[in-house]
Amino acid sequence: MAQPETTNAGDWERYMAITANNLAWGLSTKERSESEDSEMLNAAHTAAFHWKNVGTELNAARADMLLAEVHGLLGLGKTALKYATSVSQFFSGKEIPTWEKAFVSIVLSRAYKALGDTENYRIHLTSAHETIDQITDPGDREVVEASMPSLIA
Repeated sequence: MAQPETTNAGDWERYMAITANNLAWGLSTKERSESEDSEMLNAAHTAAFHWKNVGTELNAARADMLLAEVHGLLGLGKTALKYATSVSQFFSGKEIPTWEKAFVSIVLSRAYKALGDTENYRIHLTSAHETIDQITDPGDREVVEASMPSLIA
């Protein structure tokens, strides 16, 4: 995304939210160094901060999804579950894309894995796989599947 050609603070804040969001998600799907783990965590919190200031409720929920993913990847089970539960509650009963349903299951599974709760980890991992199988758009499926290898490992 190109930098805004304006002095409007909201445009810049949205730009920062998108930039930090994309950085954190990009780092979440690759093998990282300790330094990159820190960068991923900082970027996820930066994105969440800005989305909650200038985004919609959906942007804020997706920011929490990113926080759940990142905290889970870093083994921070308690906060990963807090964010994952918030996301699950937000999307509960709503019509959402299949890829988003899969991500809800992924972040819940990752949070339980980080907590060492094998039973709930497997329940949500199974749900993630079942939901991924329903994704018809190859691009959406590829994005979702990029988060899976570290979950299973």
